Amino acid sequence: MFTQTVCANIPLRRSSAVSSIFPSIRFGGDYNPDQWDPSVWDDDVRLMRGASVTTATVGVFSWARLEPRPGEFDFGWLDTVLEKLDAGGIRVILATATASPPAWLATLHPESLPVDERGSRFGFGSRQQYSPSSAVYREHALRLVRELAARYGAHPALEAWHTNNEYGCHVAASYDDESVAAFRAWLARRYGTVDELNRAWGTGFWSQRYGSFDEVDAPRHAPTFRNPTQLLDWKRFSSWALLELHRAERSVLAELSPGVPVTTNFMGFFADLDYWDWSAEMDFISDDEYPDPSDPLSHVLSAATRDLMRSLGGGRPWLLMEQSPSAVNWRDRNAPKAPGQHRATSFQSVARGADGILHFQWRQSASGAEKFHAAMVPHGGENTRVHREVQALGRELAELSAGDAGVLGAPVPASVAIVWDWESWWALGQEATPTRIDYLASVLEWYGALLRRGVTINFVRPGADTAAYRLVVAPLQQVGSGDELAALAAVVERGDTLVVGFQTGILDRDLHVHLGGYLGGAGSALQRALGVSVEEFAPLQLGVPTVVAGELEGTAGVWQEHVRVTDAAVLASFADGHASGGAAITRRATEAAGAAWYVATQPSAALFDALFDRVLADAGVEPAFAGPEYGVETAARGGARFVINHTGEPREVVVAGTGVSLEPFGVAVLTGSEG
Repeated sequence: MFTQTVCANIPLRRSSAVSSIFPSIRFGGDYNPDQWDPSVWDDDVRLMRGASVTTATVGVFSWARLEPRPGEFDFGWLDTVLEKLDAGGIRVILATATASPPAWLATLHPESLPVDERGSRFGFGSRQQYSPSSAVYREHALRLVRELAARYGAHPALEAWHTNNEYGCHVAASYDDESVAAFRAWLARRYGTVDELNRAWGTGFWSQRYGSFDEVDAPRHAPTFRNPTQLLDWKRFSSWALLELHRAERSVLAELSPGVPVTTNFMGFFADLDYWDWSAEMDFISDDEYPDPSDPLSHVLSAATRDLMRSLGGGRPWLLMEQSPSAVNWRDRNAPKAPGQHRATSFQSVARGADGILHFQWRQSASGAEKFHAAMVPHGGENTRVHREVQALGRELAELSAGDAGVLGAPVPASVAIVWDWESWWALGQEATPTRIDYLASVLEWYGALLRRGVTINFVRPGADTAAYRLVVAPLQQVGSGDELAALAAVVERGDTLVVGFQTGILDRDLHVHLGGYLGGAGSALQRALGVSVEEFAPLQLGVPTVVAGELEGTAGVWQEHVRVTDAAVLASFADGHASGGAAITRRATEAAGAAWYVATQPSAALFDALFDRVLADAGVEPAFAGPEYGVETAARGGARFVINHTGEPREVVVAGTGVSLEPFGVAVLTGSEG
């Protein structure tokens, strides 16, 4: 089964800004030869060559093998592995192996182990068993990195360095004494004085005022609601503490292996780390993504994740470092991928900016916690469906890379931006809120409406320059400074289109309320741009819909509120519920030909489709699909447009005026005239 390539007379923007750190689209995955007898290694290289593998990520969990006793290093086996891979023409992303410290470190230094919020110390026997603030852990980890970089920093097979692995995946924060001391120091740098901390945290409430930084603790298990700003600062600090580990390793690698790019693997929309801050420390962005094959909407999350990775890198190509070719082992029900499904999601990554498609892992483990996690070479060996699909995918990517579509290194054009804010996610996830709102799920519904029309988006952080976008969408940006919210208002002032969702502009960056009609507070630039203010929240009961009627009609959920309209047209009103008769969707036109929309609820999919028909027309953004397409996506990159069917049924679609037939989980690559 191969990619369907269609030469069609469709307008495509071919950008001259082509830049990739790789010589071709990379293909491969995590390789763990230390888990196998050396007699297997030559067969691995043979099979890799047969599968068109270009790249192996080596040594991710090898610390105990590399340093079996403190200060005693064993590199002989790794020398042999790298020599064999190099001889086979396979490049290496070498991991620093610091993700899982060995047993001897836990035994000699139990203080390096992490502590949970109830004060219980974790034990050895899993992975990531270290406190991010542990000086002992850092000392031993950096010694290992220094030894690796000194030995392999100029190795001919080395393509890039990979620090640690999935920072924060299992231990995003530790409540040990060293972490608390580091938190206090971080707070002192942030606020300068304890009086300023008291102001920011609002400690006049519940008698929480501090007399010195030494009195401040981590937000441990408590009788009831904890201080909201303390919780937010703990999230900020914990993300920073892990980032400091990456920075320390990167510094060693830059010294001893200059010119070799350094990355680490992100985890998509991962709640605990602010990847906007992390992205500046990566030579290229890498990501791990595991969509659920049994979820018919999983392609929406994975498409959004790919767009986020591209956005984090400022539009530069990124690397899919991990995915599974079939089932994983950690869901309640681990469905395998259907024939062709893995290929579809792999091409989705390429279409949205990836210059490499890697996997976890090369050979499926025979023991350990992930022995039932699928791999490129399954338990059944090379004569299996999964490995045959792996071989076919490797060939296709090699052909695409060598073809004239100009995909490698090419940017992905986007004229629409969605504001994504980790701190709003953290704030909405706290306990003391107007109602429980799933920030990620809600934003994905906004994103999905654009995906169904074939519109490609970039994510932007609050306050970012959005002058390149005709349409900016800000759903649930609960937290925002005055300047950040004014930047949204500026979208309309310059003549472009802005859509703002409910729960936007409620709190400042200290989580203090913007008083006087929310949306940034009384008289704010955002209130003026939208022509509305918000008087009262009226969240809906779980699973209870609301009806809206007017020029836009349909159902919605999650939220109602009482909106005061001062200078906007009401396009839909609530037909029932606490806010019955009040505005649900408004639009304010400006003299600069811009338009500002406010949406005081979470529309259903059908209502979102109707809403974005109007909004895209306002913005002058022409969708690739004439109407919403469920289960099919499209994106343009270089001289190609990709059309991908994520359903198990054949589909006929019209994209940019061209009819395309797609088999189940089919992929079409359209090439044509430049426009």
